[in-house]
Amino acid sequence: MTITTTTPLLQLVQVSKHFGDLRAVDEVSLEIKQGTVTCIVGPSGSGKSTLLRTVNMLESIDGGAIFFDGEMIGHQVRDGHRIPVSASVARRQTLNFGMVFQHFNLFPNYTALENVTIAPMLVKGVKRKVADETGARVLAQVGLADRKDHYPNELSGGQQQRVAIARALAMEPKLLLFDEPTSALDPELVNEVLAVMRGLAEEGATMLIVTHEMRFAEEVADEVIMMDAGRIIERGAPRDVIHNPTAARAQKFFASVGIS
Repeated sequence: MTITTTTPLLQLVQVSKHFGDLRAVDEVSLEIKQGTVTCIVGPSGSGKSTLLRTVNMLESIDGGAIFFDGEMIGHQVRDGHRIPVSASVARRQTLNFGMVFQHFNLFPNYTALENVTIAPMLVKGVKRKVADETGARVLAQVGLADRKDHYPNELSGGQQQRVAIARALAMEPKLLLFDEPTSALDPELVNEVLAVMRGLAEEGATMLIVTHEMRFAEEVADEVIMMDAGRIIERGAPRDVIHNPTAARAQKFFASVGIS
């Protein structure tokens, strides 16, 4: 894949998130360059999704710092103390990210097109005509040009997740975040969503993906990261991490998911 810059688009520096005594994310440092795909894997409860949620500020961090395009996000340092940014600054910063969740979270009373266009109109003030044009384009991009007037209950799970991807794309984010986007799908519907994500990768989209789809991670990712107990314990080229991990915990995990 083409990397357009050597400066990290996203940088996490010793980021921590605690829930009581649980260190869900424990001093994680990570860099994402523009035009790259990074997949985060690991067992349930390892902190993968929590880490993703700190990036777009759905979870506030308890330590460390997150920088996007060189700007600290979520917090600012004032008089030597870290304080949350204002609501208006937070809203501006979150526009850099497009999030696709495990569950589709579509409005049941809105068509596919309406689900895609509502955020650009309400959040960014985009005029309806422009929003409709963009919505039709991104729905076509995910293979749903002929389903734009269908309601969620008229769509399969895979189609609903593709609408959710189109909804994220319509906001024109700089970084796409995926939180196990195929985990709620029936097995036969998984490939259609992964095909859309492969296409986005080929087009140069920058993506940070939490996934349990190891074959997809191996084929598409520039880097695979494995987390356990809130920490990164393995990172590197996909084939090296998945097939030749060095950490004993990583070896056990990949063996448990049928990777040899």
